This record gives sequence, structure tokens and C-alpha cells, in this order.
Amino acid sequence: MFNDSELSLAMGEDLEALPILHVDMDAFYVEVERRRNPSLVGRPIIVGGTSERGVVASASYEARLKGVRSAMSSVQAKRLCPEAIFVSSDFSTYVEASQEIHEVFFSITPFVETISLDEAFLDVRHARRLFGSSENIAWRIKNDVWETVGLDCSVGVASSKLLAKLASVAAKPQIRESGVVAGLGVKVVKGADEISFLHTHPVRALWGVGAVTFTKLESLGVLSIGDLAQVPVSSLVSVLGVAHGKHLAKLAQGNDSRSVEIKRPIKSISHERTFEVDVQEYEVLKSEIISLSDAVAARLRSKGFVGKTISLKLRLADFSLVSRSVSIGEGTDLSGQISAKVLGLMAKVDFSDGVRLIGIRMTGLGIKGPEQLGLDYENFDQTDSNQLASSVTEQKKLALALDKIRARFGQSAINPGASGKNVRQPGQQRWA
Repeated sequence: MFNDSELSLAMGEDLEALPILHVDMDAFYVEVERRRNPSLVGRPIIVGGTSERGVVASASYEARLKGVRSAMSSVQAKRLCPEAIFVSSDFSTYVEASQEIHEVFFSITPFVETISLDEAFLDVRHARRLFGSSENIAWRIKNDVWETVGLDCSVGVASSKLLAKLASVAAKPQIRESGVVAGLGVKVVKGADEISFLHTHPVRALWGVGAVTFTKLESLGVLSIGDLAQVPVSSLVSVLGVAHGKHLAKLAQGNDSRSVEIKRPIKSISHERTFEVDVQEYEVLKSEIISLSDAVAARLRSKGFVGKTISLKLRLADFSLVSRSVSIGEGTDLSGQISAKVLGLMAKVDFSDGVRLIGIRMTGLGIKGPEQLGLDYENFDQTDSNQLASSVTEQKKLALALDKIRARFGQSAINPGASGKNVRQPGQQRWA
């Protein structure tokens, strides 16, 4: 397996392009509760148990200002912040919110390493061709998470996982004596600034430096990562052991070759678009459905997958979320079949007040098997029967031709004629 540096060189890419993003949600549990109950906004909130044995799972920045921290006993938290409002944990709701957030991640790149419900690494080196620089992608993710999920996050951009993680922390809201100060939102660590940025951090910011290791390092006069970088490797090995000593010595010099690891199989492929203005016109939405169906189908074919369940996702003008799904007997990777089913689902939704976001998702993924000749167009838009009900053979020929053109000239070189699009529109997400 190539590490990040080797892969970049093999692809002829510049490491200065900064391929690694670390996304960390801000006070995740608290903000999910505030999304559910807006009256909690601006007030000190603690998510956790209220009994004598209770523990703080998450605290709002208003509560953190009073000294409340995660894993602190609820008794101590009440003592520090008596005006805080306690909310019981609702793990299933947090899981659902995390899944929504990860949909945004996968709309940009399939290279996502989930660390926890509210934290992930992304490798965006291949997404830059579609979405621009890594910094642009970071802002896109931040904005899309806010627009589609209603939660805020901080993003670090760097050449390695170590630096990206530290950068996301630097991008977060900060606690000051004067109060809570808004964070940068996105922090980029450029190649020329890596060592200076790294060395200013306390040594406990490094992975692998817990209480025991810190005590040993402190005996060597090491408080910062910069201090650690000045200690001979032989001294670190004698105090910490060979493996641990050499590992920390490398990290102190900014050497972190770990790649983003995909720890789960791809279970879904989705594409979505957030409109700048709420859309009420059916023809506009139909055009977008055809375009998104084409994007999903192309992605399925590129992975050698077919999908058996097709889902439509709509966020309406009042921010309510509507989801509709339909399963088909045989898997498909053809845009005509997908758009036909989605148009059928769309016909069952009242969108008269306007649509803010539209998305299409394929699940029930499987490896493409022998060719099937059946085609089920139940519940599709009859007004488009001539266009959408073309034979499977014709659709497959068209799909093959589209894939060849895009492989040679790029993804935006050609789009479905019925979509009315010649180029990718702002806000449209292509990868899932």
C-alpha cells in the first residue's frame, strides 16, 4: 500500500495541494439537541446524566466557559455551572445526525475514515478536479453540513493526518476570559508553515502522549512539540522504549505517513444539490432529477455496482425533510431506470411551497452480475415515456458512450439532454 507521499508522487501531484482534511463537529451532541429544541440556543447546556454518578457527555461552549468539560462528573459540572440545563443523551438521534453528515462527506469523496460519530478524515486529492482546491472543498463541506444538516463543524486542511487534526482544533471556537470567540471555521496549514505550526503545540497534543508518557517527557524538560524535536532519538528511546520513542520523534518532525483508511464497504451512493433559491417549478426539479440520476448511475458503473433501492430526499422550504424510497426486483446502474422511479416518488410529494435541497440515493448495492433484460417502469412519469422507457439495450449503449466521453474529456463534458445542463452548476455535488 502506498502512503500519502508515495501516492502523490506516483500520481504526479504536488504535496502542497494538501490532500488531507479533518472534519470535527462543534459540540456535536449539544448542537443536535439545539437543532431539536431551538429554545436551548445561547444557553449553557450539558448533555449527560443528572444523578450523582452521572457523567458529562458534551457541554456547550457557554458551559465550557465556566470550566465544564466532557467526562467530568455531573456533580462537579453542576457546581461549576449551576445555571446549566441538563439534557439526557439520545444516542439514536446522534447516530442519525452522523449519518446525515457522512452523506455530505461521501458526496465529495469516497475516501472517508470515520473516527467517531462527529469526526472523520477525508482524502480529497481526487476530488480537486471537480471541486477546486482543498481549501475550497473544506469550505464547501462546512457550508453543506450547515445547509443540509443544520450543524456546524470545523475543518483542518494539511498534508498529513497529524497536521490536519491539529488544524481543525485551531479552527474551532475558542474560550477566552472575555467569553466565547468565534473560530476560523477552516484552518489551512501550508507546507512552509508546517514546522512552526506544529512546534508551538503542547506535547500532549500528539497521539500517544498520555499522562504516563507526559510525566516521562516532562522529566526531560519537554513541554512543547518543539521541545520534543530537540531531544535526541536515543534519549527518547531510553526513556520510552524503541517503538514509542522513534514514533514520537518522527511526529515531532512532522513526519506522518499514515493514509486515510476506508474502514467500511461502500453501502450507498448519493448525489444531491442545494438550490440558492427555493424551487417550486416541476420542470426544474424534473431536470435536476435527470441530472442527479445520471451522476448516480455513472458512479455506480465506475464501481461495478448496481443498486436495488432508490431513495428521493427533499428538504422543503420550511426545512422539513421528506424521504421516499422504492425497491426494484433487479439492481440497476442505468440513469433512465433511476430517474423514472424517482419521478414516480416525486409525484407523491407536495412541494408547492418550494424545495431547498434535492438528492438521490442508491442502496442495496451489489456487484454487477449477468445482464438482465427486464425493465420495470411502474410509477414513472407517463409524460416522459418516450424518453425514459427506452429499451435496456439502448440505455446500456448510451451509458457506455457517456462513460467513454467522460473518461476522455472529463465529467462535465456531456450531460443528459433532458437535464438542460451543459456544465456542472454551483452547489451540485457529484461524488458520493
